Amino acid sequence: MPAVSPTDIPLAQRMRPKTLDAVIGQRHLLSKGAPLRRLVEHGHLPSIILHGEAGVGKTTIAMLLADAVNRPFHSLSALTTGVKQLREVLESKDTLSLSAPVVFIDEIHRFNKGQQDALLGAVEAGDITLIGATTENPSFSINNALLSRCQTYRLEPLTHGQIAKLLERATLEDNILKTLDINLKASDTIADLAHGDARKALNILEIAVQTADRSKGTLTIDDPLVSSVAQSALIKYDKDGEQHYNIVSAMIKSIRGSDPDAALYWMARMLVAGEPADFIARRLVIAASEDIGNANPNALLLADAALRSVQSIGMPEARIILGQVVVYLATSAKSNSTYKAINAAMALAEKDASPVPMHLRNGTTKLMRQQGYGQGYIYPHDHPHHYHPQAYLPENLAGTRFYEYADNQREQHSKKFMHWLKKRH
Repeated sequence: MPAVSPTDIPLAQRMRPKTLDAVIGQRHLLSKGAPLRRLVEHGHLPSIILHGEAGVGKTTIAMLLADAVNRPFHSLSALTTGVKQLREVLESKDTLSLSAPVVFIDEIHRFNKGQQDALLGAVEAGDITLIGATTENPSFSINNALLSRCQTYRLEPLTHGQIAKLLERATLEDNILKTLDINLKASDTIADLAHGDARKALNILEIAVQTADRSKGTLTIDDPLVSSVAQSALIKYDKDGEQHYNIVSAMIKSIRGSDPDAALYWMARMLVAGEPADFIARRLVIAASEDIGNANPNALLLADAALRSVQSIGMPEARIILGQVVVYLATSAKSNSTYKAINAAMALAEKDASPVPMHLRNGTTKLMRQQGYGQGYIYPHDHPHHYHPQAYLPENLAGTRFYEYADNQREQHSKKFMHWLKKRH
């Protein structure tokens, strides 16, 4: 097999940092006294989840952490790894080694429950140290049992200044680029297009260098050249230096504000820029529950159907489905009553751990029943209208209310029904 030429290795790979000190960005985690730095300085590395956008250094930091504590490193991708392959890696631990190997799972949110459960046992037994990387909120995409056994750290997109430093380092230190006379005049434009993604910034620089006019000796990397080699859609998407999540925010706020035209415009900006359709659809599912909720429960059903549809159909046809859902959500009645209710309930749950009242416990064994489990419970279906008043909260929380009916037709109808029901009993 012929040797790989350095020019065949992408610039982003050639510029991968070799030490934690060489990492640009993420100083809140890696600087002196920061959490991850303290861990490795003490030779300790627990299982962790690294949460952040693409190209912010999740894979690199995972490799460097493993190296800093002198652990074997195994890298897997959730996109290509099944349970069988996962178990082969978990069972390949060197029994002579005193240290657990580090198993890095990229896109760990794409693992199904069975795959995550397979990891759980190995993490609990200490057979591996897991480092999971995800672009999704771990609270929603990773099993609670696995998440509770990992420390979660948020990685931030690189700033314009950090991208500029990265580009300058590449021109000065990369074995290929440093041999060229490069006049880099488009750092700001590249940073705008990169959206905080170091890999994307280096890719744009590499393409610009390969395309630049070499007849004058000096390679001038200016805005016109970068604009010509980068996708024009990306320039439109971020011509004012906005990060892609700002466009998402604008779309969601337009939906919340019942402006279908603005919502369509911001979504079109994302589609034209090449944003994955399923990324947009997932945000619509969240908006359907957070901003519409029980004012129109069909909104969540439609948004969920759209998510599954765009995943199976893909672009360009997916734009039609997304357009329909965006207009439906923007013109729907709105309510955030359930969003506020679950937040209030979770805030209390973090502070209160009252025992379950005995009558609500499930007396599945004779001993449990003898101890009073389930005694006094009233089965609502045995009574008129399938309702009978009884206490469902712990005694110390009696009367606590999280949910308040919003002033929309559907929730007010539910309020009247509940009032009528309680009045009859």
